[in-house]
Amino acid sequence: MHVFRKRNGKGNGNGGPVIRMEGITKVYDTGKVRVEALRGIDLAIGGGEFVAIVGPSGSGKSTLMNLIGCLDTPTGGDYDLLGEPVKGLDRNRLSAVRNRRVGFVFQNFNLLPQISAYENVELPLLFGSVSAKERKRRTEEVLARVGLEDRMEHKPTELSGGQMQRVAIARALAMDPAILLADEPTGNLDSTSGGDIMALFEDLWRQGRTIVVITHDAALSRRASRVVEIRDGRITRDTGARPEGGNAREALPE
Repeated sequence: MHVFRKRNGKGNGNGGPVIRMEGITKVYDTGKVRVEALRGIDLAIGGGEFVAIVGPSGSGKSTLMNLIGCLDTPTGGDYDLLGEPVKGLDRNRLSAVRNRRVGFVFQNFNLLPQISAYENVELPLLFGSVSAKERKRRTEEVLARVGLEDRMEHKPTELSGGQMQRVAIARALAMDPAILLADEPTGNLDSTSGGDIMALFEDLWRQGRTIVVITHDAALSRRASRVVEIRDGRITRDTGARPEGGNAREALPE
């Protein structure tokens, strides 16, 4: 039986990084316009890190998020996710990787409005062919983990913005992914709800989760163990590169 556990932050099981990118480029070429969105990205993220990727609009951070999350593939370079190469995977294989290994949290929540919080969280488990008994256990567990055990049957339209984002985080955790990948998770929230979501991410990180957040929110980036800044498709600042995949929490005071 699947049991949610405190993660050990040891990357892919062989001591290597969870994410390793070398020489990553991404070019969008329409025939008339050629845009270099990423220009030689080298990035390694170890198990148990909390990384904030920041940069101005048009810097390439959203493109990088799409590549990390296997929503797209690079034009050039190598990307290994948990020690396995992503380059060359077809759409079906990429979809399988996303469902098993990456939990997504989006700015706009991306919840289905016509079904309950419980059913929204259960969806990735259905796609993952998890048994009915285990789906029930995991769904209830992650909703309780984000403080929504009393809102399971509420539809998104009956929830506040902060509660909807908590549902989205619970959904992202349902498959117990290796990486929690969040795109502007506080962007549509007021300061109080945003603070609650930031605290939840920090709590999940301290339990051993690997978290990568794309954000304009300076308060959220300050909570991260590491900040990577991107400008014009290149990494211009990295406050704590750990190429061997070490656990960032080990260097921080409790």
